[in-house]
Amino acid sequence: MANQRGIERVWTVEYQEGSGPHKQVGQVLPPGNWEQFDPFLLMAEDWFQQGTFPDHPHRGMETITYVIEGKLKHEDNHGGSGVLEPGDAQLMTAGSGIVHSEDPPPGETVHSLQLWLNLPSSKKSATPRYQDLKAETVPVRREDGAKVRVYSGSSGDVQADTDNHVPLTYVELNMEAGAKITQELPGSFNGFIYIIEGSGTFGSEGTEGKKNQVLWLGRTSQDSDSEVAIQANEKLRAILVAGEPIGEPVVARGPFVMNTEEEIFQAYRDYQAGKFNRS
Repeated sequence: MANQRGIERVWTVEYQEGSGPHKQVGQVLPPGNWEQFDPFLLMAEDWFQQGTFPDHPHRGMETITYVIEGKLKHEDNHGGSGVLEPGDAQLMTAGSGIVHSEDPPPGETVHSLQLWLNLPSSKKSATPRYQDLKAETVPVRREDGAKVRVYSGSSGDVQADTDNHVPLTYVELNMEAGAKITQELPGSFNGFIYIIEGSGTFGSEGTEGKKNQVLWLGRTSQDSDSEVAIQANEKLRAILVAGEPIGEPVVARGPFVMNTEEEIFQAYRDYQAGKFNRS
């Protein structure tokens, strides 16, 4: 029998006004908590218009961008491109180095969540790539009063075909008031739930959570399966994200995430020398 996960900690996201086209931002997972959040580095909730995220580089990590409202165009210098609409997501592997932009059309305001996912040292030089996860093609698990869209990993007997370097579950929960569902996870995974709309009770103790709150999952035996119980008190929309910890040193400077300071310096030298360009 799977171990029941509790909720270790709950916090409410605080928002700050941005500047210029960057209208507002909230740190869902604040950066700097490398060991606690492993393999996650940060998650930001943004409201922004054209010109906020022009061409910029990354190395040594991945981004998962999920659009709540608006349209967002992605382009990178390794041939990746696409337009994300509400409910769409994209997984961009920076790997050895990529330069990309994220830009709404003129006059459009995008509301999005962007997760930074670490890569193990063995994958930090992986070939950059881009995966579109369109809402209409993402596999869906359906239960009484509940719809679970599976962007990565699995939920029940529904499996996504997303190609991951780090084992990852990323699902969107849409539940009617009173609906119940259980999400299975490997016992070794770290994870969290972020509530976009509504409220519910979560985990083995029935911890309450509401809009704009993060519920960090408690740990359990790493050698067995686990599950998280979720019940909607009112119409609920949330994401649940969990992944396998990497357990390596993290050195992060701006857009680069490596294992040592020297690797960070090398990333800046390589970028300035034009080595992030497609070969």
